[in-house]
Amino acid sequence: MQLDSLSPKIVWKYFEEICKIPHPSKKEGKMINYLVAFAKENNLEHQVDATGNVIIRKAAVKGYENKPWVCLQSHIDMVCEKNSNIIHDFDKDPIKPIIDGDWVKADGTTLGADDGIGVAVQLAILSSNDIEHGPLECLFTVDEETGLTGAFGLKPNVLKSKILLNLDSEDDGEIFIGCAGGIDTVGRVDYDVEPVDKNMSGYKIIVRGLKGGHSGDDIDKGLGNSNKILNRFLVDYARNRTMSLAIFEGGNLRNAIPREAYAWIAVKTKDARKMERAVDDYQKTLRKELEFTDPGVIVEFEQADVPKKVLMKKDFLNLSRLIYALPHGVISMSHKLKGIVETSTNLASVKFRNKRVVITTSQRSDSETLKMDIANMVEQCFLLANAKVTRGDGYPGWTPNPDSQILKIAMDVYKDLFGKPAIYRSIHAGLECGLFSVKYPDMDMISYGPTLRGVHSPDERIEISTVDKFWRMTLEILKRV
Repeated sequence: MQLDSLSPKIVWKYFEEICKIPHPSKKEGKMINYLVAFAKENNLEHQVDATGNVIIRKAAVKGYENKPWVCLQSHIDMVCEKNSNIIHDFDKDPIKPIIDGDWVKADGTTLGADDGIGVAVQLAILSSNDIEHGPLECLFTVDEETGLTGAFGLKPNVLKSKILLNLDSEDDGEIFIGCAGGIDTVGRVDYDVEPVDKNMSGYKIIVRGLKGGHSGDDIDKGLGNSNKILNRFLVDYARNRTMSLAIFEGGNLRNAIPREAYAWIAVKTKDARKMERAVDDYQKTLRKELEFTDPGVIVEFEQADVPKKVLMKKDFLNLSRLIYALPHGVISMSHKLKGIVETSTNLASVKFRNKRVVITTSQRSDSETLKMDIANMVEQCFLLANAKVTRGDGYPGWTPNPDSQILKIAMDVYKDLFGKPAIYRSIHAGLECGLFSVKYPDMDMISYGPTLRGVHSPDERIEISTVDKFWRMTLEILKRV
């Protein structure tokens, strides 16, 4: 074991076991089997619903039988992102955790601490015999990252609890009592191709080295968007020079700020050296602009095969103008909760598919009406470029309740244990609590967790010292509830 020197030992033991089990979103079958086997081994009541959610129940310890039911909840899927130079099959290969000072990270991939650490805490509690608690049920949901499928599929009246602790937040000392709702807006732009002129050479322009991150919680950090960065160069360069585009690819997941992108282009051979110098100058410009937020940005120019076909000029212009016009980032800040993003949008990915470009974006807001307003803004940009537009079903936000009783208990616990007050706030990201609040309107809920950084990117890491605080806080809440 790589993590057996860390405390609390039982939590890290289960986290390392989880790292060994492939569990991408929508492919959680191995994790479900593991949880069922765990429940059987520990003689615990369990069930798997039609969506794949697993519920495991544990009776109260002696003397705590009259306490109310409490549900501990985490999701069992993970975002699968890796650096381009890393060979890793998320369907088969285990995650390789590495200790780096007071942090645990992975070897060039996402770590899956979002939300493997929450799952590990649940398993540690379920397997222990010396923890004071009332009747418990642990809910393990599927496919949180790419569609909140498990939360959508959870039926009303399945849970016995009136109190829910969501273990899926990323900042020690912060307790979340609300979240943004979200929706995806996807545009599909058709294009025609033409042969490449004989006096053209092939090249690739590559953008990489960006931090990436969560498209909600990190959207206000001034991080670079590889799609916007790459397209900006293509538009600026194409103004006065001859250049043709064969492929533009960037980003992967709707809920991740894109880190890498590339364009396969054809350039007049006599102009290649000018373009190379222009790329170098552009990288210097970007590093100055992103000096304090994303200074590792790299823009590369490398030789490639000459593409046989390129977009017709009118279609190249249409696409590049569209990507330039599509908004990305913070749209407005909250006037109710200081320092909190109210509304945002993420230009997540650009993919070429059989003479059609698929552009995926996602919008978030604490306000349902403002969420739809920014989604409509994005849709209008797509329509101006003659794109076909589709939307996902979206998901609701979670309305904050500052008078929550479980919030009061958690605030008291944190101050008593660690000698300083926690803060409570809303998060600009989707939490399953939004859907739980619709199906269980009387449920009293909070969300909290240890400190994670770089979530949804290969820079994902978890702060070791905060895991012990997370563990102690959870045990004390269960004792006091």
